[in-house]
Amino acid sequence: MKATSAASKQINQTSNEPAVQRIPQECKPIPKELLNREDFYWDTQEEPHLRRKYEILKKYPQIEKLFGVDYQTKYQVIAFVLIHLLICYLVKDQAWYIMVPTAWLIGGAFTQSLTVAIHEITHGMCFDKLEHNYYFAIFANLPMGIPSAMTFKRYHSDHHWYLGVPLYDVDITTRLEGKYVRSKFLKLLHMIFIGIVYGVKPLLVAPRSPNAWELLNMAVSFTFDGLLVYFWGYRALIYCVLTSLLGLGLHPLSGHFLSEHWLTEPGQETYSYYGPANWFMFNVGYHNEHHDFPRIPCSRLPLLRKIAPEFYDTLGYYESWSSVVYNYIMTDGYNPFVRQVRSIEVHKKARKEWFNRGYTEHACSNESDQQ
Repeated sequence: MKATSAASKQINQTSNEPAVQRIPQECKPIPKELLNREDFYWDTQEEPHLRRKYEILKKYPQIEKLFGVDYQTKYQVIAFVLIHLLICYLVKDQAWYIMVPTAWLIGGAFTQSLTVAIHEITHGMCFDKLEHNYYFAIFANLPMGIPSAMTFKRYHSDHHWYLGVPLYDVDITTRLEGKYVRSKFLKLLHMIFIGIVYGVKPLLVAPRSPNAWELLNMAVSFTFDGLLVYFWGYRALIYCVLTSLLGLGLHPLSGHFLSEHWLTEPGQETYSYYGPANWFMFNVGYHNEHHDFPRIPCSRLPLLRKIAPEFYDTLGYYESWSSVVYNYIMTDGYNPFVRQVRSIEVHKKARKEWFNRGYTEHACSNESDQQ
């Protein structure tokens, strides 16, 4: 935690500009230009994060002291894995009307948390060596019943590098979703299955043969599933799988699937969440901050915002993920086309301009690794 301490000593260098008080996005009506859309919100400019990163570092060079690994995060991850499995053991033999709701609400909460923990780990934020982070991500994946950690890592790098570029950034909703998910009922179904949609969509939009890490992830996860069945019975495995299928669907924490990049302010591509669930969700709510500085671990993102408030306090933000889900379902005309996108040509042109200004590919990637 030396980096945090060093940066903390320089907090007196933060901006003296007054913070701008704004209403959370979930409390504001959706602008008319974002309703009843028949196509994505096309942009002819570069994504905002690389430029903001450059401007922030130019004004506050001490922020580089926040970069690096937080060695404490792994202990929280280990604790959550053990608690997840303990709950599984305690409810596996209970009646279905007890086990299933527990898998959805409580087990689902831990699966949500471990999912974003895997996001943090695969950015290389827990150990100095990348391969150690990858092994640990596979460990964090164990209680979910379904191997996903290394496939997520593989596609997530493209999400940072190609943010907003269709067919490259597989986080973007598909045209199929935008065209057909319109009614309240279909949006409700969309949320119930959104975890499955996010898991399957990359395999359909940009299919790739599994690499060695993904195969290892599958082998370890399926072996663990077999051990669960052997020692605790098949209901233990059903419980773990249900925490993924139900917990990553219509759940109080699932709003982050929408809040991160679904437009509620025309032209603002990314949104942060500053509500109380961040402590449980590894600060994944600090999403603008994370996209600006993927090399800053989650525990230090609030300090980044404190150092450079004028870059973030003017942006739209959220305080309730549940309200995000409610507004999506209940707002007539608000459909999955509310994603800001740009062509691959626009993206490449912007990156080339950064290269010509002396930035390396590593710096322009805004990502900790591109493996």
